[in-house]
Amino acid sequence: MLQWVGLAESSYYYKEKGGKKGNKASSHTKHSTDGLIPNEQVVDQVRIYLEHPFIDYGYHNLCALLKRDGYVINHKKLYRLLKEANLLKNTNRIRPDRSNRKFVKFRRVNAQYPMEYLEMDIKMVWIPEKGKYAYLLSVIDVYSRRILGHVFQWSVKQADVVKLISDIIEQYRLPKEVIIRSDNGSQFIAKEVREYLALVGVSQEFTHVATPEENAHIEAYHGTLRRDIFLRFEYRTFGEIEQILDQYVIFYNQERLHGMIGRIPPMERWNHYFEKMATVIQFVCAFQQAKNDSVRSAAS
Repeated sequence: MLQWVGLAESSYYYKEKGGKKGNKASSHTKHSTDGLIPNEQVVDQVRIYLEHPFIDYGYHNLCALLKRDGYVINHKKLYRLLKEANLLKNTNRIRPDRSNRKFVKFRRVNAQYPMEYLEMDIKMVWIPEKGKYAYLLSVIDVYSRRILGHVFQWSVKQADVVKLISDIIEQYRLPKEVIIRSDNGSQFIAKEVREYLALVGVSQEFTHVATPEENAHIEAYHGTLRRDIFLRFEYRTFGEIEQILDQYVIFYNQERLHGMIGRIPPMERWNHYFEKMATVIQFVCAFQQAKNDSVRSAAS
């Protein structure tokens, strides 16, 4: 009968055993340099990718990014991990508050004094030992080109942005009006960052999409880092490049000649402004004192 109807014996006598079909899902993923790592770390790496303002990839492109960074993974496994983490495209990805953003009106910034205009940006730094990127957040004073502070970590969150700006405010005296410019990265448009800047009286403005020239000064600084450090120094660990960056910021501020400010170091332009203002204040005070003395002499 089985031959007559064309049915195999294995199909006729099959009895379902129950339970989930297939092999048990793995809890770890292989990395070309780090060996087996937990799947949670893979998901964390994907979250870092998605923080980029221009990355809104589906799981196929995200899988390609992971492979480029040394992860041995296929798109089917990544789909399962992203589904479990609610990170599939157009589903439940966490999006920062993007409403009521003030975009730049003028492409070129013309700062007249220190701390009037600041720019901040994040640069990715490849760490060979770990086979992944670390992140450098830098803040520059547009008038003097002085680097006011930086954060170098495996990831930069909105709380790190608030902490860095808070440290800068505590260290330097702010003028009446301060504007800080950035791109549309998730760390910068986050509600916590925007509320903090409004609280301390710092205006925030954002560059238009795909216009790095509107954030030119900090972009130029990060380009200088690439030429002066990343293309010249051999390093493998996070600690090695961290020390180099700390030393370079001191050199950049105090010694490196900057062509756009008259081929002088940023600190020289910074100090020259305050020395000039001190001279003006002394002159005004002396003039006012002489005027008061003249009035008293005339009255007597």
